[in-house]
Amino acid sequence: MCGISAIFALQDGAENRSGQTPHDQLAAPGNNHSREQLEQQMQASLKQIKHRGPDHSGVWISEDSKAVLGHSRLAINDLSSSGNQPFHSPDGSVHAVVNGELYDFEELKRNLLDTTGYHFTSNSDSEVVVALYQAYGRDFVQHLRGEFAICLYDESNDLFIAARDRYGIKPLFWTVSKQRLLVGAEIKAFIPLDWQAEWDVKSIIEAGWNFDDRTLFKGVKKVRPGYYLTCDSFGTIKHHQYWDMEFPEKTVPDPRSEQELIQSVRDRLVEAVRIRLRADVPVGVYLSGGIDSSVIAGIVTHLVKEQSLTMGSLPPTDRVSCFSVAFEKSSGFDESDVAERSSEFLGVKQYKQIMDEEAFASRFEEATWHCEHHVPDLNYIGKFALSELPQKHGFKVVLTGEGADETMTGYGVYLPDVVREPDLTWPGAMPEDERKRVFATSEEQTKEYYRSIGAEFRMSEGQRKLNNISTLASMAAFIPDVFDPSTAALHAQDPQNVIANDVSSPVLEKMQEKWHPINTALYVWTKGHLPNQFMSALGDRTEMAHSIEGRTPFLDHHLTEYVNTIPPSLKMRWKGGDEFTSKWILREACKEFVTPEIYERAKHPYSAPTSYETDGPLHKLLGTLITEENVRQLGFVSWDVASTLLERAFVQKEALAARLAFVVAQWVVLARRFGIKTAKI
Repeated sequence: MCGISAIFALQDGAENRSGQTPHDQLAAPGNNHSREQLEQQMQASLKQIKHRGPDHSGVWISEDSKAVLGHSRLAINDLSSSGNQPFHSPDGSVHAVVNGELYDFEELKRNLLDTTGYHFTSNSDSEVVVALYQAYGRDFVQHLRGEFAICLYDESNDLFIAARDRYGIKPLFWTVSKQRLLVGAEIKAFIPLDWQAEWDVKSIIEAGWNFDDRTLFKGVKKVRPGYYLTCDSFGTIKHHQYWDMEFPEKTVPDPRSEQELIQSVRDRLVEAVRIRLRADVPVGVYLSGGIDSSVIAGIVTHLVKEQSLTMGSLPPTDRVSCFSVAFEKSSGFDESDVAERSSEFLGVKQYKQIMDEEAFASRFEEATWHCEHHVPDLNYIGKFALSELPQKHGFKVVLTGEGADETMTGYGVYLPDVVREPDLTWPGAMPEDERKRVFATSEEQTKEYYRSIGAEFRMSEGQRKLNNISTLASMAAFIPDVFDPSTAALHAQDPQNVIANDVSSPVLEKMQEKWHPINTALYVWTKGHLPNQFMSALGDRTEMAHSIEGRTPFLDHHLTEYVNTIPPSLKMRWKGGDEFTSKWILREACKEFVTPEIYERAKHPYSAPTSYETDGPLHKLLGTLITEENVRQLGFVSWDVASTLLERAFVQKEALAARLAFVVAQWVVLARRFGIKTAKI
């Protein structure tokens, strides 16, 4: 994993052709900087994201000064200087910087050597990108397996390409500023590049930053997962989808047996884990009390003990190292004792990060700066602190369990959509009268849950578009009621409609006519929450803040494409009465790798406490952030509401008020660190 930054000069008026609003004025041509100025700007940009790659920084500038590529390296494969980036083709026409990990790269290199005779200069996985591009053109992304963000410049065709992996595991942002296309692994990389941060208030109110390609910042967008962006010599910016999720038709019975499906999931997951153990540095595992990380730890231990595989560069005799976070026992959120029992069962080494209230408070601002967006749960600070552990013990790579809930149907909020319609792909899985009864009960329980936390459960136009799924309400449930009345002038959409409107017409047709409702729910959740919040705040951003590369076997597309074909009834399985087993297919496939306790254990979402002491470390910290001056400086938050949050959160112990207080405080931190002026509505 690394940090990347890129500049591509645009011709006059290109901002309008790209669909961007030229919010910071039309200026001189994008390439009016001297080479020395470009070098200085890019080095400053890389310094902003040095945490992503502290081992080396490299800059390439085209002869005409039109294209600049920058790279901050975290050396994982080929630790020598030959693995430093940018990479260049033998003929000097193609240049690339790569952030991420590409698996099966050795096989790809062998095939390219046989078919094209490409001359490789390193043993780095990233160099294969340039060779693939020269062999297949823009279709090179189809051949990549792993998590990645790429910037590539084809000098002979004056073509710039920015690509992102299928699930958005690696971040990639872009904006147009002063007639230059800027692309970076993190938004903070734009600060030294003549870019001024502004709030995108409408995106914040609509939660567009969490559901579509927007961010919290005006004019800054994401390259979508499974897409690549192109910019040609005329400055026309286009977006191209190269991959999407697919599901079977809901009326066609599945001919496969349970055992075949179980074995196939096991084989694909074991393979996904195996290829992620390859590294020239030590590899560890994040281990919680849940089944997802426990399965990964179990498979890794199996491969090390039974097949003599190594954890990256560690000796074969070394025990597997696992890293866990522990909250205070009294919080009700601690699962460290379960993780300890798994560690004992597997015979692995376990390192633990203890999180008390002082630990949360001391990391609040820095963790928020790295995430670059708000999070209504302090779990991101727990993950931020957890990632200090492997760095402290000399590890650069960890395997993680993220993505299993989104592919294997792990969240309890999915239940109403699992039973919304009969599963005709697996006839007889549940009697029809029982399905109807459970659906009515689960739908009402879901509504009652949202009422209890102060969220509104309502039928919306967006919900009707998406085959009436109730998971939509879960995704849009947290709508901070803290906005200033003046924001009504923005005519913000209902977040549920934002989610639905972001789905393409061909996919909407499949949702309405062909897919089971739970597959619709999995699709929108995986396109929204997963890359925009979970893989950010609980993945890349909090890991890479400490130069830690997280690898996610559950999001290997060879595995997920198979899992998507499995009948809904085998992912969340009915046990009888009102009882269901989430991720049933995963539990059966990996039963041998985990303790009986983990196999039987119900899903416990990874969450941090919301109740903290009056006048404790967090209360005092938020008191310095949520002040009238700071809140009014934001320009879009009501001080009348914000002024009540600390009392409600820390004295009256209102969980919703605590989450709102966290969010407002995070906006204040981001405003300070990015130098954001007061929003103008």
